Amino acid sequence: MIALKRFNMIDEEFICENCGHKVKKLGYTARDHCPYCLYSKHVDINPGDRSNNCKGMLKPISIEKFKNIFKIIYKCEKCNQYHKNIIANDDDMNLIIELSKKG
Repeated sequence: MIALKRFNMIDEEFICENCGHKVKKLGYTARDHCPYCLYSKHVDINPGDRSNNCKGMLKPISIEKFKNIFKIIYKCEKCNQYHKNIIANDDDMNLIIELSKKG
């Protein structure tokens, strides 16, 4: 049997630790990365659980497309794990385009 990821809906404001921008709530789902620089933080094991002890910065390295869903591929700068987040409506599309050229 395949275990499904549990999703805790945590949509909160934060200050991006990479670029320093104040990031507002997303409003339609949980905010999980900065829309200005696309960085995220390695805080979850399952989406929204905030139970990962790593707390490293997740560097955006490429874009993945599956059907009509685009995801940012990250590599943790601390533990080197890979992670994926769905792009948000307010993400910097110029950065998304640049990342898509790397994939």
